[in-house]
Order: sequence, then structure tokens, then C-alpha cells
Amino acid sequence: MSTPTGDGERFALETIEVAKHFGGVHAVDGLSVAIPRGKITCVVGPNGSGKSTLINLLSGMLPLDDGIVVVDGVRLRVVRPHETPGLGITRTFQDVRLFDQISVWDNIMVVLTERRLLPALLERGKSGQRERTEQILRSVGMWEKRRSLAMDLSYGQRKLLEIGRAMALNVNTYLFDEPFAGLFPQMLERVKGLMRQLRSEGRTILFISHNMDIVRELSDHLIVMDSGKLLTEGDAEEVLAQPEVIEAYLGV
Repeated sequence: MSTPTGDGERFALETIEVAKHFGGVHAVDGLSVAIPRGKITCVVGPNGSGKSTLINLLSGMLPLDDGIVVVDGVRLRVVRPHETPGLGITRTFQDVRLFDQISVWDNIMVVLTERRLLPALLERGKSGQRERTEQILRSVGMWEKRRSLAMDLSYGQRKLLEIGRAMALNVNTYLFDEPFAGLFPQMLERVKGLMRQLRSEGRTILFISHNMDIVRELSDHLIVMDSGKLLTEGDAEEVLAQPEVIEAYLGV
């Protein structure tokens, strides 16, 4: 089991005694974990174990009640969502968030221009931004839908576009909240391929999933949570072989 140390060389993200309470509910309760750099880490656990709350804390969507988040060795007691791209972090949501009233193409261009929405759309981007937008849309399989409004996409297509928007930020660490939920097999394979591509580029991925087949296939490192606390973590195959994990999460 790894122990958070503030070691920015080995770990992209760490939490030290992080806590978040909602009334009397301890959604995350003194959690200390370390996310290896350049690897795919999965967080598993039953509903209500604190998985999504953890990602919300790491991305600044929820304030910390206690503890420290360590990003590239830098200790933070406050994480603000508008500052996370500057820290090298971006995320997707279980409930997909897009600019529904604009096209697939413009959803990527808005991210690349890094400006207010209206000026960004009026400018339409420089040639390098247009080339990058095309590259991203082709990689996520959305090139043929580039002129469609985001609101007209299927659920799976919306997920792919949101991942494309995250990729457009070109950061070091990606937080994916249930990226495979509700996807058809073809789209599942595409998302798995995108995650492997990011890992091959040296990026760090933290994702949540209930699909244990996907967890086994993709994960280098595994974190198991229960009732806001860490049950165990470590090499994915070793963790999945532990009797308490098998009994609690694999039903064997």
C-alpha cells in the first residue's frame, strides 16, 4: 500500500487525511491515497462509498473540510475549480456537461481558445486550433458529427465529446467519473482506447467504474473505498486477489 508523501516525482496526485462531511454523513473520512504518475488508477467501491466525492474534492468542485491535496508535490488546503487546468488537472462528469446550443466543433474550439465564449466563437480560431480540433474529433470518433449541435447527440456521443473537450486542455492528469456507464460496446472500446492513448503519452488517469471487467483490463493501480474510508489500494491484480475485496465487490 502506498503512503502519501508529497513525492511529486512518483505521484501526480495525493490526498492526506482528506475529509468531506454532509451533515452527519462522512462522505470522505480521513482519506490518504497516492495516484501514481503516468498510470491508470481506478477507484471502486459500493454506492455511497465516496468515490465521486473524492473526484469532486480533487477537482475543486467541493471544498475540503479537512486535509491536504498534493498536486505534483505541491500541498494545497484549498482547490479551486477554475485553477485546476493551471495545476494540470481536468475532469469529466457522470452527468455529461457540454455547451448544448453550439456545435460539436465549437465545443472543442471554445476549450482551445481559452477565452470568453462569444469572442472565441466569433474569432473561429487560428489554423493551429482548427487542426487540433480536427485531430481531437477524429480521435474520439466525432468528426462526422462536427456540425451537429451538442444537444442533438446521443448519450454515448455526448460522453465522447466531453472526453474530447478534456483532451483539448492538454493537461497531465485526467479525472473520469464513470466514463463507461451507459455506453454500447463499440463506444466502450473507443473510450478504453483513448485512455490507453493518454497513458502512452505519459498522462495520469484516475477513473471510477463499477464494471469489474474493465477495471481488470485497464487498471495499473486500484483504490478500494468503503464508507468514505480506504479499504485497500495497490497493484490492481494484487488488490483484486485479496479475499476481502473478492467477497465485498466481486460477490465470490
